[in-house]
Amino acid sequence: MKFMEIGIDKDHARFLVKPTPACSVTKLVMLIKSITAREIFRLGPHMKKQLWGGKFWTDGYFASTVSHYGDENK
Repeated sequence: MKFMEIGIDKDHARFLVKPTPACSVTKLVMLIKSITAREIFRLGPHMKKQLWGGKFWTDGYFASTVSHYGDENK
């Protein structure tokens, strides 16, 4: 997986990611959420106490995919 771009807003984050071919979108999102939350809590352990339930990310997500092949079948 390669992070191409990362955008942070006051209430959400955007990641443009080039995944490995074998990685599903769901697995990729779970991996990103897990790694980033673990690192944020490692760098700022006080944050876990300030968050309701000690969770950094919400359960939901939005994902969109694109293909370098385009729409060649039309």
